[in-house]
Amino acid sequence: MATDLLTDLLIIFGLSIPVVFTFSKLKIAPLVGFLLAGILAGPFGLGLVQNMDNIEMLADIGVVLLLFTIGMEFSLRELLQLRRIVIFGGGLQLSITTLVVAFIFLCIGISKETSIFLGLLVALSSTAIVLKLLQEKGEIYSLHGRTSLGILIFQDVAAVVIILLIPVLAGTPGTEKSFLELILQGIGLVLFTIFSARYAVPFIMYQVAKTRNSELFLLSVVAIGLSVAWLTSMVGLSLALGAFLAGLIISESEYSIQALGNLIPFRDMFMSIFFVSIGMLLDLDVLKEHLPLILAATLTVLILKVAANSLSTFLIGFPLHTMILVGFSLSQVGEFSLILAKVGFINGLISAEIYQGFLDTAVISMVLTPFIMSMGYRTTSFVESLSFPSILKSGWYRHFEEQASSETPENHVIIIGFGVNGRNVATATRSASIPYCIVEINPETVRQEKQNGEHIFYGDAAQKAVLEHAGIQTAKSVVVTAGDPASSKRIIEAARRLNPEVHIIARTHFLSELDKFYAVGADEVISDEFESSIELFTRVLHRYLVPESEIDSLGSTLRSDHYRMLRSPEISRKKFCELALDFADVELRSIRVGKLSRAVGMTIGELNIRKKYGVSILAISRHHKLVSGLQAETEILANDILLVISPPEKIEEVKKLFEGQMG
Repeated sequence: MATDLLTDLLIIFGLSIPVVFTFSKLKIAPLVGFLLAGILAGPFGLGLVQNMDNIEMLADIGVVLLLFTIGMEFSLRELLQLRRIVIFGGGLQLSITTLVVAFIFLCIGISKETSIFLGLLVALSSTAIVLKLLQEKGEIYSLHGRTSLGILIFQDVAAVVIILLIPVLAGTPGTEKSFLELILQGIGLVLFTIFSARYAVPFIMYQVAKTRNSELFLLSVVAIGLSVAWLTSMVGLSLALGAFLAGLIISESEYSIQALGNLIPFRDMFMSIFFVSIGMLLDLDVLKEHLPLILAATLTVLILKVAANSLSTFLIGFPLHTMILVGFSLSQVGEFSLILAKVGFINGLISAEIYQGFLDTAVISMVLTPFIMSMGYRTTSFVESLSFPSILKSGWYRHFEEQASSETPENHVIIIGFGVNGRNVATATRSASIPYCIVEINPETVRQEKQNGEHIFYGDAAQKAVLEHAGIQTAKSVVVTAGDPASSKRIIEAARRLNPEVHIIARTHFLSELDKFYAVGADEVISDEFESSIELFTRVLHRYLVPESEIDSLGSTLRSDHYRMLRSPEISRKKFCELALDFADVELRSIRVGKLSRAVGMTIGELNIRKKYGVSILAISRHHKLVSGLQAETEILANDILLVISPPEKIEEVKKLFEGQMG
């Protein structure tokens, strides 16, 4: 059995690699490649994978992990921000689509319960495909992206409710008497979710995060997910529902971004398995036998959903271009529909023929999604060139557009690490009114600084999800203050990969890491050792009265040359020898004139100190004001502060003269 499973996995991944590679070269979404790879590898394609039990098991694993991560990305806070779109837009879209599709099936003689169920299946769209395509285009924060997200959130929650209601629609024996029990189970799950999200999981994750052990953190996240999924299955609900709830529970903790970052590689792998397994379910014999009917059904679904989605978006007040883009983006049948269809088939709500026909229609609509979304952009450009009433072009509800744009972080600084250096950078950016956010791996620091009002969150900045949450795509600068060189290199590399234009400033203590940091993408690297050296010799050069411009020029040259002058002694000697040290044999001092000094009341000419001591008075500060235009007739008063230049051996005599010391 294990060997068979390994063989199937090898076939799946081996076939997926060239197919997805080819699709990537053709600028086609990789998910379409996974679906096609599944079609080719499955029992209805080339027959490379025959064991349907293995296929179903892989699909179940993919579904559980997919729903776990979707639940983790789902946020109640985001739901509140998008509540208008989620509640009204999502509710209208689901209702309109369900009613129209159910009416069509009723007209062709399908039962009421099955018609409603099929209407619900068609109404749901693909969260995974749509969000992935929007992220690839950088449009997740656009108006149509946020609107699509709000409707998808409603659909995801609705799918969970539909899972609970399938036995009721199917008329499963005992369902009527257990409907109250179903409601009580739902209330119990809500209370369990709230308690776990508010108290249990944050406490557990805080204790785990304090250990700084990434393996323990990942194991804890997986254990929480499996525990909740197992508990829901023990009360008769699906593993998929439990996985979604587990993700939702973790999403409400401050460790959700780091948890998601750890799981993304597994999520991506199992998502690929999930979509490959979905492709395997496509029966090519049924498709060939009923090709005109399935193509007609697919076209009908796409047109109907574009119209219903656009109408729903218009009814909540958004403009024409948003209506069209949302309509085309959400036109496919979603992965939740495939899950629900399987549950409905098991419960006898739909027949085997309808189930297979629906699978073929759903898979084809998913495959066409990237092309349909591209068609939406072209349709928008064409329609906007036509003459329409202003209320249709501009929409009647604009508050959300302003709110969405204001929530998008732009030109901010991402500060990674909140030690002494990170705090100083935060203080400087705050003083300059520059927006910033902080990423910190110490959970105690995160908890304390959040209470102090800092924009800080927990996570390893080397994780893609963590940097994306910090807004790496729109950030202007990234400051890496972490002391661990291995972590710093991973962070720099990830930041440069996600945003080639961002300016990265990194700190390092080790000389050996300097060139490595530049090699992985840093724009500037600050060396603790060399900066200390620069500060030390700067003060020495100031002491020898080297001109300020030459000192500044030397410091700038050292930094721009990546400290190579300090690392190459022969270069250093040559450069340092060019500095003018003409004033090495004099001292510059400030001296306050004492009340008992015999110089009080005398003029500079009368003192004749230049001839007697070789000393010159450069400036006089009197009552915090500079006395300008010093002449021989300028009088010296008590409490004047004199700036004098003197040979070192004459300093003490000059001090006795002006301070009134008794010799």
